[in-house]
Amino acid sequence: MKGGSIPAAVASMPSPLFLWRFKALMIWLWGINLWVFAQSSVNYAKVFDLAQTHLSHREIWRVCLSNSFLCIFCATWLTLIVPTSMTAYLYLYSHGEVSLAASQPVSCIRLVLLYAVLLIILLSPFDMFYLSSRFYFLRTVWRILLPLQAITFPDFFLADIFTSMSKVFSDLERSVCRMVNRQVATIAWFEADSICGSHSIAIPLVLVFPYLCRFFQCLRQYKDTKEKTCLLNALKYSTAIPVIFLSALKYHVFPEQWVGFYRPLWLISSVINSLYSFYWDIKRDWDLSILTRIFMFKNPSIWTNLLYGRNWVYYWVLGSNLVLRCTWTYKLSAHLRHNYLTVFAITALEIVRRFQWVFFRVENEWNKMTSKQSLEMSSDMPSEGDRLLDSSSHTV
Repeated sequence: MKGGSIPAAVASMPSPLFLWRFKALMIWLWGINLWVFAQSSVNYAKVFDLAQTHLSHREIWRVCLSNSFLCIFCATWLTLIVPTSMTAYLYLYSHGEVSLAASQPVSCIRLVLLYAVLLIILLSPFDMFYLSSRFYFLRTVWRILLPLQAITFPDFFLADIFTSMSKVFSDLERSVCRMVNRQVATIAWFEADSICGSHSIAIPLVLVFPYLCRFFQCLRQYKDTKEKTCLLNALKYSTAIPVIFLSALKYHVFPEQWVGFYRPLWLISSVINSLYSFYWDIKRDWDLSILTRIFMFKNPSIWTNLLYGRNWVYYWVLGSNLVLRCTWTYKLSAHLRHNYLTVFAITALEIVRRFQWVFFRVENEWNKMTSKQSLEMSSDMPSEGDRLLDSSSHTV
């Protein structure tokens, strides 16, 4: 800290405050998704097999509003507690008051209490705080972690959402690591090679975990259906693994090895992952070969006139999805995570990309369900020949 300079590691410090911002943004956008579905002919409750008491977009926004107040509280908490404790620690430590400085990381206990309260609310068995919705979420998470049963649409839908949150999970792991090791307001916070630093092997492991969950889901689907597309989907998620681990190798190999050998491999794997994921979004997840009906609202609306059947919507979706799929490599690559503001912006853009992905993914699933139901109804109806044979058996 000589000369008033701040180490570069400060720019990559994970903070629980960022996690709250991501959470609030995701809830607001999910509420918009549900509002559009409610206004259109897409029955999202049937797609997700929700109970009659499921949360509507109004309740989602109400929850988000309450979380926004909680976010403000957390922001105030962290703004007052963490910098104050850190400043006190550095001042006391630099003046030889080591024993007093050691008492400053007590702020990590307060952060632990904050996480503990949130966990208690989520796991509470009492009929409060939307018990049925919490149970539905926990049950789906359990099925994602242990894909021992047939995979349903909610299972792989939420698992796909989790892949977009891999950076958030990584930051959460960093925060928990610092709290457990009492590094919230210590000089170790600035050390990249500390147990909770930016060079930790735990970072790529946490980043890759959501992709592994989705990978094993695809294998489970192949076991149940024997469809080769499941294996191709599993291959798509496996292409993220080289991107993550080749990037992490920069901190564990010599610089000339990284520049001459590992970085080209990382670039190639990044391009493969981005283009493969883009193709799968367009061809498989969305199936834009059919006309979308998602923005055809039941009642006349300015949004219907602006969005439904407009070619610019498809051009925007295709172009933005391709660009954001490529920039997503930045988030998966640990060696590019030194500028935290840039990473925050890219992660926020990924949430927006996933927000528009939800529209077409859910609508495509609803189209498949309605087509299957129509086919079953047509097969149950007697044919013309059956009706003639049936009429000939009657006595006139």
